[in-house]
Formats: sequence, C-alpha cells, structure tokens
Amino acid sequence: METPRTNDKQKVRSAEVGTDILKALAELSPSTSLSRLAEHVQMPASKVHRYLQALIASGFAEQNTATNHYGLGREALRVGLAALNSMDVLKVAALPLAELRDELKETCFLAVWGNQGATVVHIEPAVRAVTVVTQLGSVLPLLTSSTGLVFAAYLPKRETVDLRERELQACAVHALADAQDYERLSQQIRDRGLHHVHGLLMPGVDALSAPVFNAVGNAVAVMTIVGPASLFHADENGPAAQRLLAATRAVSWRMGYEERAGSEQKTVDKIDD
Repeated sequence: METPRTNDKQKVRSAEVGTDILKALAELSPSTSLSRLAEHVQMPASKVHRYLQALIASGFAEQNTATNHYGLGREALRVGLAALNSMDVLKVAALPLAELRDELKETCFLAVWGNQGATVVHIEPAVRAVTVVTQLGSVLPLLTSSTGLVFAAYLPKRETVDLRERELQACAVHALADAQDYERLSQQIRDRGLHHVHGLLMPGVDALSAPVFNAVGNAVAVMTIVGPASLFHADENGPAAQRLLAATRAVSWRMGYEERAGSEQKTVDKIDD
C-alpha cells in the first residue's frame, strides 16, 4: 500500500521528468521526432510519448499533424516570455519603444539573445493598413537580419560562432562566408553604432537596428525599426536612425550604462573572449 510520502515522491519525480522533456523540446526546437526526443532524454519512447500527451493537453507542447514532430506549445512560450519579462531591459525599454513607434509610425521591436539566437520579446506594431508582421517569440537569423548582425558585432564570438556556422552550412553561397568580410562588417557596425538592411531578410522590407547596453557595457538587447521600403527609409544617417540611437542610448542610460571614451573599445575587446 502506497503511503502519502511515496505518492508525493512519485509526483515530484513525474514533474522532474516532464521538465526534462520540456527542456529537451527547447534544445531540439523548433521541432523533433519522438525517437530523437527519446534518445536525447535517454528514456523509452513509450514513456516519452505518455508525457508528451499530457504536455499537449496542457498546452506546453504541440504536434505537427503533417510531420508528426513535436515542439513547444503556446503555454511554454507564455511562461518563457513571462520569465523574460522579469528582466529589467524589457521594463525599461517598453515606453521608449512605444514612443519610437508613435513618432515614426513604423513597427518597432526589442530582441534579446536567447539559446537559439536573437529572439523578439516585445513588439509595438505600426497602426496603419500596411504593417510588417513580426511574431512575438520569433528567432531572427544571425547573418540575414539587421538585429542578428548587430548582436554578432557586439557579443563575444563564442556566443555566435555555432549559429554562424550552421547558417553558412545551410547556404551554398553567402556574402559573409569570408571571415575577414564578416569581421569588417562587424567593425563597421560598432563604429556606426547601428546597422540597416534593405530587403535582405524579406523582399521589400527595410530594417534598422541598434544595441542596448547594461551597466557593465554588455549588449543585452537590440532595438529594431522595420517597415516596407516604399514607406520606411532605413538610412543610417537619416532622422529615423538618429531617433533610434536616441532611444537606445536613453534605455542604456536607464540600465546604468555610461557612454564614455574607451567604452566602445571595451566592448570590441570582448569579441575575442
């Protein structure tokens, strides 16, 4: 006969197993097969399948009916975003981001660096008939988005090297395949303090991005303006760029960052850490 203590231990163990499977779904995202997931967590596929059914029922996992692969569900995203929401940079950047959208009439968003890359965590959409849809929770590419390239310029190489290699392997020919070209562009971004792309990620869509720094000079987020090329001019010397830099500097200041002589060199030196 089971005692209450034994039953409690079983519940704790079940919670631990469920958490392990959720972590594995995140590590194997965006989706994975049952066999690969079972191998990753080193459990029998039948056991993993039982837990997946419970996770699906609660909204923490979902199954693609076309491929039968599994991935994280809406509730997992909601919990993850809630955790990210506790980070000061999201709270500090919320109002400046909204003000930037109101002034420029373009979609503005904030991204942080997650385990899969540049992740969109806050969006202020343009209020008009023509908008650019950017999904909350979207992971942007490193080499073909202004957001990703700004992160690449300021983060230590060890944090971006694996993602860069994966993106290069997935593309037969890439303009940034040469390491010197890649570093040259990164240096240009650091010199200018921002970066723009014209239709690189999406045809007909321009984007302009700049970093947000914390008190110790680390790039903790990237703020981006995005809009249709017919209406939005992502000129690095234009008024939108100046307004973006003013916003990111204000947020960085609120985060405790002091822009001073030598601070940029400190950030650049960290690239080779």
